[in-house]
Amino acid sequence: MRKRRLGTSGLEVSAIGLGCMGMNYHRGVVLEPGQMIALIRAAVERGVTFFDTAEVYGPFTNESLVGEALAPFRGQVTVATKFGFDLGPGGAGGLNSRPEHIRQAAEASLKRLRVDAIDLLYQHRVDPATPIEDVAGAVGDLIAEGKVRAFGLSEAGVQTIRRAHAVQPVAAIQSEYSLWWRRPEEGVLATCEALGIGFVPYSPLGRGFLTGGIDETTRFAAGDNRAGLPRFTPEALRANRPIVGLLEDIGRRKGATPAQIALAWLLAKAPWIVPIPGTTKLGRLEENIAAAAIVLTPEDVRYLEDAASRIPVRGERYPAAVEAMTGR
Repeated sequence: MRKRRLGTSGLEVSAIGLGCMGMNYHRGVVLEPGQMIALIRAAVERGVTFFDTAEVYGPFTNESLVGEALAPFRGQVTVATKFGFDLGPGGAGGLNSRPEHIRQAAEASLKRLRVDAIDLLYQHRVDPATPIEDVAGAVGDLIAEGKVRAFGLSEAGVQTIRRAHAVQPVAAIQSEYSLWWRRPEEGVLATCEALGIGFVPYSPLGRGFLTGGIDETTRFAAGDNRAGLPRFTPEALRANRPIVGLLEDIGRRKGATPAQIALAWLLAKAPWIVPIPGTTKLGRLEENIAAAAIVLTPEDVRYLEDAASRIPVRGERYPAAVEAMTGR
């Protein structure tokens, strides 16, 4: 697979990464760990070198799964993880980015991931109780000690990104971005370009909706967080179906699936954008990887965006309390 650089950070990764969250967290049925380890290793064999996890996924178990799966490939892959929640014994589960907590979280992640240094360490959500300068400084200390290689932010707003970058260069911003959630275009992408920061879209397939495999008749398994998301009510899924139809239309012209067009659109936006679709199925993994070979022309991109902008999207992506933690 072709490689991309995350801005000017020096991190070079596969054009499409793999989000590992759903392998044992937030997607209902938890599959046998050995199957997911085999899937992660199959991704490496097919050219994927960028893997995403977080301490909160599980919590903790997703990092352990990724660490075990990638242990034979140390030095050949880039692993990103995240800190920012109070998860330990007695922890309240809320946001916590105090410098001493960042260090504790990073040390624990190193052990679970079975690595000597974390390639990319994100603040998972901006903590309003801790100045972002203190967060950037704490991660900078870990970088100076060789325990972390690069610093990232997830779902951060423009001013937070600039303030953090002034203290410790930010390598990547990870935020939700897809054809049906385009808010990063309202300043964040321009900021990344101006500062030489890479951008990593999570949920680039709209949590599965943009694959065309979910509609108003879909019933989510117990524990699947999509069942509680406003955008995944039967009414919203029915109303939002035209955006899948748009992807299907372009896909027929290009000999591609809707998911592949959704990913190809992101790749066409900028050479420093690296989406991280998640999956638990080998067939979907191979489908996503193949999207890296699809070329959309500037005219294709304009057509997609113009058509999508005329489709009103129904439903918020998160409940209000969760959405309030984003874009700070």
